[in-house]
Amino acid sequence: MIHRLEIATSARAQMVEVTREVQRAVSESGVQGGFCHIYVPHTTAGVAINENADPSVAQDILAVLEKMAPRGGSYRHLEGNADSHVKASIVGSSETVLIEGGRLVLGTWQGLFLCEFDGPRRRRLLVKVVEAA
Repeated sequence: MIHRLEIATSARAQMVEVTREVQRAVSESGVQGGFCHIYVPHTTAGVAINENADPSVAQDILAVLEKMAPRGGSYRHLEGNADSHVKASIVGSSETVLIEGGRLVLGTWQGLFLCEFDGPRRRRLLVKVVEAA
């Protein structure tokens, strides 16, 4: 079964922590051991694992991505969001996390983030929980 989460973003570029929502999907699945695959089916958003203790880390990541692919850059894609496509490609559209004892196996300071690059929008996040055989 695929769990479908809807995440509202409030800025053009934003990292929204979704660890609790994903853990809730894992808990509801009843799976005690296996893995959880998190996927965003959008071309201008991504999924990342990074530090969730200090919000300045997310701000730094967004600032570096903006330098790498500036909004006002010279792009062939003329819809005004070419930089968002580039940033989403750099970050990637999915992550896989192990599950042990019914919990996501993340490091002490790690969290899961939906990375918005063309917001604000309502984004879908698909979560597939798989039990180990």
